[in-house]
Amino acid sequence: MKGYLRCKTKFQIRRFKDGTAFEAGTPTPVIDGTGKRLRAVSTFRANLGLREGIEEAWKLIIGGTATAFNTSNAQTGVGESSTAAADTDTDLLGSTKTYKAMDTSYPQIKGTGADAKVMVFKSTYGSSDANNAWNEFIVRNGATGLKDLIRKVSAQGTKVSGQTWELTIEITIA
Repeated sequence: MKGYLRCKTKFQIRRFKDGTAFEAGTPTPVIDGTGKRLRAVSTFRANLGLREGIEEAWKLIIGGTATAFNTSNAQTGVGESSTAAADTDTDLLGSTKTYKAMDTSYPQIKGTGADAKVMVFKSTYGSSDANNAWNEFIVRNGATGLKDLIRKVSAQGTKVSGQTWELTIEITIA
């Protein structure tokens, strides 16, 4: 449908059972904290845009005063709440939550010119990070005065110490 603006998201978790697998760049199936075997890579879609983050993005587009979702500010977050997302959410809802800065060179735009339709956010959660249930996911623009852009609820397992999980979130506007 030409002329219509659509936004879609893709979330991907790449799991590494230990530091050796992570250093080799080879995702591996893992046993999570509940004893469940998880795939090396899981992909899930859809999310909910959050009012405060959308307003912040519009301010950036029109040159207003706002904090950019850039390398210095952007973070992903994971938490254990399974409460459904609402567009009025202003954070992860669980009591246990972890935020990570962007990996080197992220966020980034995929493609160039007319093909530059995808913004990619990527963070790595190391051995001692976010060792809890991964049920909710967020993109935000910093640690103070932050605005949350999107939130997704999807049970993706329970990370345990020793494992490294990478979270990649792609937002496509087409």
